[in-house]
Amino acid sequence: MTRRVYVGGVAIGGGAKVTIQSMTNTDTRDREATLAQIRQLASAGCEIVRVSVYDDACAENVRYLVDNSPVPLVADIHFDYRLAIKSLENGISKLRINPGNIGGEANVRRVADCLKAHSAPVRIGVNSGSIEKELLNKYGLPCPEALVESALNHASLLEKYGFTDIVLSMKASNVSDTVKANRIAARECDYPLHIGVTEAGTRHMGGIKSAIGIGSLLLDGIGDTVRVSLTGDPINEVYAAKDILKAVGLRKEGIDVISCPTCGRTCIPVGEIADKVASEFRDVSMPLTVAVMGCVVNGVGEGSHADIGIAGGKDGGILFRKGKSPVTVRGELAQILIDAVKQELEGK
Repeated sequence: MTRRVYVGGVAIGGGAKVTIQSMTNTDTRDREATLAQIRQLASAGCEIVRVSVYDDACAENVRYLVDNSPVPLVADIHFDYRLAIKSLENGISKLRINPGNIGGEANVRRVADCLKAHSAPVRIGVNSGSIEKELLNKYGLPCPEALVESALNHASLLEKYGFTDIVLSMKASNVSDTVKANRIAARECDYPLHIGVTEAGTRHMGGIKSAIGIGSLLLDGIGDTVRVSLTGDPINEVYAAKDILKAVGLRKEGIDVISCPTCGRTCIPVGEIADKVASEFRDVSMPLTVAVMGCVVNGVGEGSHADIGIAGGKDGGILFRKGKSPVTVRGELAQILIDAVKQELEGK
């Protein structure tokens, strides 16, 4: 089991539930736009949000963001240790740094001392583009072993100055390298691991890469917090992370829509109905499994483990609930199912 750290009041590692993270893509100098996005992410289910702190104006806004954010915030720092210290002094709950690029051991010690003074953890983030030249010379390329060695070397710098509340992340845009690096790290250390595939891409392909990489590790029991890195609206990262956690059985919250792949017997627009139901209840946290099946041949049987569902018929459909007899329904089936799900949620 990994050791546990706390980001504000949110636990990472030590058997705590796997948390969902994302990052704002607003300009942190615009505190109102950044705060609005933080709140949107939190409403979607994000539990920790990271913001870029790249100059003094950003660091000054940290206090306002921290005071008004519904979730703990992480400051993403590169090159300037003073921004890390200023962010901590302004109440940030966690830092994301690469100790190798903030100006030598003296600055690492200053940051470590400030982290201790403010009881904040740090994530050491290493990716395939940030590996030191010495390790590239040693391994010949940014391989999984190099990612792990780089991360552990950076962690040892902080531990040298008595700081141990450390989270590691080793990410590559290559799924296989990401998975291998985290498997090695899980064997070699007990630091909590922040997992994800970096630069995964757009929503479709990036979602696939992330599901394979993050899902593989979670099924191995590896990973304490996750970020799905997608180009575009970060809200999609949160939804994708929730779906991955549900798919591997680590989250039960929310509506789980199951639907058949359809065949020649399909009597209803399965995809359209399933999409409408999923969209309608996207932000519902109560656990409920909803089935959308194309026909009655196997529909009711295959969907029998669902709490509620609909199966297509010749001139309508069959609405079924767990433990109750199916009933024939006619009309706009998507709306019928949506209304039935609402009743089911109200009755729970």
